[in-house]
Amino acid sequence: MDIDQANATAVERMMSARPMLTGVATARDVIPGLRDNLLLHAGPPIEWARMSGPLRGAVIGALLFEGLAKNEAEAIAMAERGEVDFAPCHQHNTVGPMAGVTSASMKVYVVENITHGNRAYSNLNEGYGKVLRYGAYSDEVLKKLRWMNDVLGPALADALAQSSGLDLRALIAEALHMGDEGHNRNKAGSLIYLKLISPLIAKVVKDSAVEAEVLQFIGDNALSVLNPVMAACKAMTDAAHGVEGSTLVTSMARNGTDFGIRVSGLGDAWFTAPAEVPVGLYFSGFSSADANADIGDSAITETAGIGGFAMATAPAIVTFVGGTPKDAMNATLEMYEITAAEHKHFSMPALDFRGTPTGIDIRKVVELGITPRINTGIAHRQAGIGQVGAGLVRPPMAIFEQALVAYAEKYGL
Repeated sequence: MDIDQANATAVERMMSARPMLTGVATARDVIPGLRDNLLLHAGPPIEWARMSGPLRGAVIGALLFEGLAKNEAEAIAMAERGEVDFAPCHQHNTVGPMAGVTSASMKVYVVENITHGNRAYSNLNEGYGKVLRYGAYSDEVLKKLRWMNDVLGPALADALAQSSGLDLRALIAEALHMGDEGHNRNKAGSLIYLKLISPLIAKVVKDSAVEAEVLQFIGDNALSVLNPVMAACKAMTDAAHGVEGSTLVTSMARNGTDFGIRVSGLGDAWFTAPAEVPVGLYFSGFSSADANADIGDSAITETAGIGGFAMATAPAIVTFVGGTPKDAMNATLEMYEITAAEHKHFSMPALDFRGTPTGIDIRKVVELGITPRINTGIAHRQAGIGQVGAGLVRPPMAIFEQALVAYAEKYGL
């Protein structure tokens, strides 16, 4: 078994993937296997009884949004009786930030990897404040979701239909040169997205008031590009999945209870351990006592070689997650120790345009005792309160050890 050759193949597939944002569609129409009583969530598989507060809240909100439940009590009863099925977004070619809940009638971004032919999906970003992804499900939250589905989504769909697709790999590469790292800091990327989508929206939206409302919503949200970027990273890492003999990680995801990874050469198996509370900066009035354990699919960015792996190119991120610019530089340098390659398309001016560290190798993680660095938002442990801070987190070493043992057993090493 030539593991290094298998890893070279996998990481080359990841880096050569070219994800294009080609459309916005209704989830049930495009996501494989999605049906009306199935809710997709962030992270590895989990049942209702073990779900954290933010994930439970998002489930309740999705059931209300879909009209499957009339109120909170009815939604909880449905979940407790087993009338709702749950599955990881990752197992349906999808990713979602924080709670990550995606339901059948929600609008989703469609991203096509034109190099290898695979697709990935993500829901639309709600912005800041009281939002479903943090477990909020008030009338205000549902009203915004319906506007996004009925107004924003169709406008984006019609706009993208006027184009040959937006090149997300190029967008990410440019944003990295403008001070983003692609996970927690997306200010430049979101402005690039606004620049690219605005003329298309202007062509298709005939009501000037609606046009202004849509453009302002995108422009006011510094996270507007995060969801399509996550889907782009999913398309990249999925292209590297299933390479026989590869020890590279192709998914890192958290559901607020467990942290899980999947490995290219180990099929669809998840390796999980309890998720940890991130270390970082808290908003006024909150502390680590309020924090939920790490949650979300957004670590797909680090899996693809950006986010916490590209902190050297985004020194201002430390004002949000803590530390100093030197710490950001050192975080990236450390990640070269556990990765297989330097990205061909994602480079960092602060390191003389060196490519970002890409392709996490479970062998190196275990051998060196270095786990991946992840930038993340911090959710309140109670549903609906929302984001209470941001910081850094590392996966538990146990999941890489489990994966390495499984690899040795599968390949007879």
